[in-house]
Amino acid sequence: MTATGEDLVTARGGPWWWDRRRSAVFDVSLAVVSALECGAEGYPFAKEAGIPVAAGVVFGLLAGSVLLVRRRWPIAVVLVSIAITPAQMGLMMGVVGLYTLAASELPRRIIGSLAGMSLVATLIVTFVKTQQDMVRGDLDLGDWFVPFAAITMSLGFTAPPVLLGLYVGARRRLMESLRERADSLERELQLLAERAEERAEWARNEERTRIAREMHDVVAHRVSLMVVHAAALQAVARKDPEKAVRNAALVGDMGRQALTELREMLGVLRSGGGARRERAASMPLAAVGVAAAAAASRAADDEGPCLAEIEDLVGQSAAAGMVVDLTVEGDARSYAPEVEQTAYRVVQEALTNVHKHAAGAKTYVRLAHRVSEIAMQVENEPPEAAASSARLPSGGNGLVGMKERVAALGGVFVSGPTDAGGFRVSAVIPAS
Repeated sequence: MTATGEDLVTARGGPWWWDRRRSAVFDVSLAVVSALECGAEGYPFAKEAGIPVAAGVVFGLLAGSVLLVRRRWPIAVVLVSIAITPAQMGLMMGVVGLYTLAASELPRRIIGSLAGMSLVATLIVTFVKTQQDMVRGDLDLGDWFVPFAAITMSLGFTAPPVLLGLYVGARRRLMESLRERADSLERELQLLAERAEERAEWARNEERTRIAREMHDVVAHRVSLMVVHAAALQAVARKDPEKAVRNAALVGDMGRQALTELREMLGVLRSGGGARRERAASMPLAAVGVAAAAAASRAADDEGPCLAEIEDLVGQSAAAGMVVDLTVEGDARSYAPEVEQTAYRVVQEALTNVHKHAAGAKTYVRLAHRVSEIAMQVENEPPEAAASSARLPSGGNGLVGMKERVAALGGVFVSGPTDAGGFRVSAVIPAS
């Protein structure tokens, strides 16, 4: 595992202004060496200046120890090194101070100004010192050597630390930028993972709802008709044997159809086993939802229920004793499979609700083919007080399922009681 910038910041814990103890130890060591250097150089300076030697040494020690604060106040370190340049001391402090200044986050104009001041101070002091040596005879070279030595010494003690500091500072800023980007990317990945988990949970809930709706649409209608026919069979078994035989045959046919549809659905749901089990495990509910939808869409044949089967659907309800009137407006035409299946399911569920809650009530089914949409309406009159009830259970999900189906296609679904005491279900679905 790699440590990000936040981990590094957390791990730091040095004294005062240092980030790490190692940095503090390093700076203290540099300050001690610089103080000793300046203290040693303070001895000849005191003799030349005519001041007590102890004062020169103490001055050198104090000036050299300023290097201790180079990370906190690099400008102060450079200014002190420039100030003691005429005393020919603080060479190490000047070099380290310029490096620290160039590697800091200060503006480039400040770095350039202080580096230029240090360059000029070193140039002047070196020029004067070399000229004095030439006059005293310590150096017996041409006049060209004085400016050459001054320029070389000033550039040699100024340019390398400044350039190195600029490089190190740029590299440090680059690393910090990369760490920040890594932290940002890690946070984004974590946020994406959380959102993906939320979307997966939402998808699982959607698939559960979809499976329940498909199972309800596949089984509820035919089972409801079976219960209605069974009640009618019980009522006419002794009075009209022939009608009882017909009702028994209808019950058997509907039971076989319901079992066939349920078997198809369960077979599709189980088809993810065996060699595909590992793949299905990664998307269990999505695969189940698709399988349930595929099985549920095959109510009458492999193509799924369509508008052409509305008459058969109404006929089944009429055979169960419902007085139902079907009206079709407009020219019939083909629609997208999902549109036809949704329209069929809406009419189917509405008729099922009539069987459950308004047995014996006259029902009107209206289907309208319009230019850019298809509309359907199932309305029943109030049930007769003496009408027998099959006592069909209701889960309360039929209307919810119809509304979800229609809304998924961008349509409008409305349901509610009528002024006459009946119930009306209306839906409008875009044709494309």
